[in-house]
Amino acid sequence: MEVGQFVVLSLANPNEKYWGLLLTLDGPGITLRGVNLSSFEDWVQEVAQQQTPTLGASTIFFPLHRVERLSLDEPMGELESLHQSFERRTGQSPENHLLTAAQGVVH
Repeated sequence: MEVGQFVVLSLANPNEKYWGLLLTLDGPGITLRGVNLSSFEDWVQEVAQQQTPTLGASTIFFPLHRVERLSLDEPMGELESLHQSFERRTGQSPENHLLTAAQGVVH
């Protein structure tokens, strides 16, 4: 995994999954700009319909002891990746949307 790639992060204690743009991956942990996977569909729908956001991406640090798995967000056969789904459904680049919405986050 490299900084700047889209990933799915599986966590323990509590069990959670996040999707987003990998900002850092180092000894202490992982920093991600993204959303909880359980909110992904609702978030994409809000962006696509240009609704006033009730959900949004955030920049979050996860300590390494919580990380169970880090997976690259990539297509599998004919199934598109989550970032491809976002782009198709919203007409926006997920990188640009996440970074523009960050307001002041420097990469």
